[in-house]
Amino acid sequence: MGFREDTRTWLEENCPQSMRRQGPVPSGGITVTNAQPDAREWLTRMAERGWTVPTWPKEYGGGGLSADEYRILAQEMRRINAREPISGHGTTMIGPAVLEFGTEEQCLEYLPPIASGEIKWCQGYSEPGAGSDLANVQMRAVVDGDDYIINGSKLWTSGASEADWIFCLVRTDPDASKHEGISFIVFDMKSPGISITQIDLISGPSDFCQTFCDDVRVPRRHLISKPGNGWTVGKRLLQYERTSIGGASGGHQKVTTIDEHARNYIGVADGKIRDPSYRDRVLRVSMDDAAYQLTVRRTAEEATTSKAPTFMSSFFKLYGTEQNKLRTELLVSLMGTQGFGWTGDQFTPGELGATRGWLRTKANTIEGGTSEVMLNIIAKRILGLPD
Repeated sequence: MGFREDTRTWLEENCPQSMRRQGPVPSGGITVTNAQPDAREWLTRMAERGWTVPTWPKEYGGGGLSADEYRILAQEMRRINAREPISGHGTTMIGPAVLEFGTEEQCLEYLPPIASGEIKWCQGYSEPGAGSDLANVQMRAVVDGDDYIINGSKLWTSGASEADWIFCLVRTDPDASKHEGISFIVFDMKSPGISITQIDLISGPSDFCQTFCDDVRVPRRHLISKPGNGWTVGKRLLQYERTSIGGASGGHQKVTTIDEHARNYIGVADGKIRDPSYRDRVLRVSMDDAAYQLTVRRTAEEATTSKAPTFMSSFFKLYGTEQNKLRTELLVSLMGTQGFGWTGDQFTPGELGATRGWLRTKANTIEGGTSEVMLNIIAKRILGLPD
C-alpha cells in the first residue's frame, strides 16, 4: 500500500468525528489535561505516530516524514477536515528553533515533551521598554557558578499563566553592543522567583500576562546556542512566529468561508447573496483568501531542502494579518446589529464570539512585529530596496 493510501486509511480509522470540524486545539500541558476526551485521544494517536510534528526526526518525537510525505498528510487531513492535534508555541516556535540551534542533549530533553503535548511553552520577548525595538531588552542574566541569576520583567507573555516553560531573550553582557549582548535561554515557569499578572484586552479577558523574574536561578545548560548569540536565535524564532501568525505554517483544516455567513445574515436571491454591495465585498475577500492560500502552497512546494523560514515570513505575517482584519470586519458588518453584542440572551454564542474576535484582531498587525516593521523587512530583504 502506498503512503497516501496508508495515510488515508489510518486517518479514517483513527480521527474521531468530533475532530473533523473547527474547534479548540490544545497547546500542551494543562490545556491537554482539560481538553475534551476526543481531543486528548486524537492527540495521543497522532503523537504515537509522530504526526503532531510530522517532519521532526523520529528520535525527537516526530514522524520523520519527507516534504512530499508531509504534503500528502496535509492533503489527506484537509480532505476529511481533520483538526490539528496540537498547536501553540512549542510546535511552531521554540521546537523548530531548538532543532536548528540546540545541542543533541537539548533536543532530546525539550522536543519529545512538545511532540506529546506534555508541556506548554510561552514567550519572553517584549518588555515595558522593548517592544518594536526588541534589541533593547533589559532583563539581566548574571553568571553565578553553574547557573544564571535572572531579574527583570516580560510583557505580553501570552499563555504564561498556564505555561510550563518559557523561552526568553536576556541580556548577559551589558557592556557589549545592543544586539551582541543578548542571549537566548529557556527555563521552568515553576522556578522560585517567578510571578505573573494577567492583562485584559479591549476584547475582554485574555491569555496575555506580564511575567516578573526576581533572582530566578536557571542552570547555564538551558542556554540555547552560545552566550551573545541570542539575537540570531531570536530573529530566527520570530520568522517561525510570523509564519505561524500569518497562517502559513501548514495548517490542515479547511476554513469556513465568509460566504456562508453572508448567506445566513443577508440572505440569497437567485442563488446569489441578496445585497450586491455585500456580494462584491464577500467576493473580494474570498478571492484574496484563495490567492493567499495558493501563494502559501506554492511557496511550500518551491522551498529548498532547508526547513528554516526565509524573509517571506514577513510577507506572510503582513498579508495574513491584514487580511484577517478585513475578513472579521466584514463578518461583523454582515451581522448588522447582531455583530455588536457584548452580553445578553438576544445574541448567540457565535455572535458574541465574533464581536470579541473582531476586537481581538486589532492586535494581529502589532503582535509578532508590526505591519510597518514587516514592510521595512520586505522592502530591504525581499525587494532589495536601499536603506
